[in-house]
Amino acid sequence: MRKDRLFNEMREISFEKDFNLHAEGSCLVKFGNTQVVCTASIDEKAPHWLKNTGKGWVTAEYGMLPRSTNTRIDREASRGKQSGRTQEIQRLIGRSLRSITNLENLGERQIKIDCDVLQADGGTRTASISGGFVALYLAVKKFKENYNIQKPIIKEFIGAVSSGIINGKGNLDLDYQEDSAAEVDANFVICESGKIAEIQVTGEEYFFSEDQFDEIFKLAKIGIKEILNKQKEVLGLS
Repeated sequence: MRKDRLFNEMREISFEKDFNLHAEGSCLVKFGNTQVVCTASIDEKAPHWLKNTGKGWVTAEYGMLPRSTNTRIDREASRGKQSGRTQEIQRLIGRSLRSITNLENLGERQIKIDCDVLQADGGTRTASISGGFVALYLAVKKFKENYNIQKPIIKEFIGAVSSGIINGKGNLDLDYQEDSAAEVDANFVICESGKIAEIQVTGEEYFFSEDQFDEIFKLAKIGIKEILNKQKEVLGLS
């Protein structure tokens, strides 16, 4: 039983736009004690494999600062390579944000989303996607204004949230302690239209039933609705 919130409640979430002075778009996102700085930078060159296609690209990089966790972690640059976890998360962020971007209308440009975890307490990938969208939206808005582009580039809003089964009961937006104790752990990336960009779900040494999956999916949709409302609020669209 949670002490601070109900099973179907999010942690306190917030988005602070224009957090970075230099980036075309930026956001400080907080999911409870998890805090991530997300920036969006526009590169006037698309990746080489898209040359002369007329299409652009959205990609992401993800990293955790040394004291983002309760013990210091080495910078991956000092080890000379990224961990498999880091690569998997940044690919997820990139896929998610590409899914709601009209790459043809972007033209042969690349938008790079950088997500740097200041403080980790579970849900860093879902916070990164949700905050990364705000940074992307702001960068695209500035780009369209500067070039007087009328074609839509952002198709729709998108957010991500975790949910899981703990002691046989569904819970929304797991913190680190809950995530560690979960029998089932899932991350849902869902668009405003209800279309699903990605679902990651794992039975942590347990099996789970279709009914249990439906339970955590319904919880995720509650969380996504709150996230999208907060995104629109900070962007002045609510």
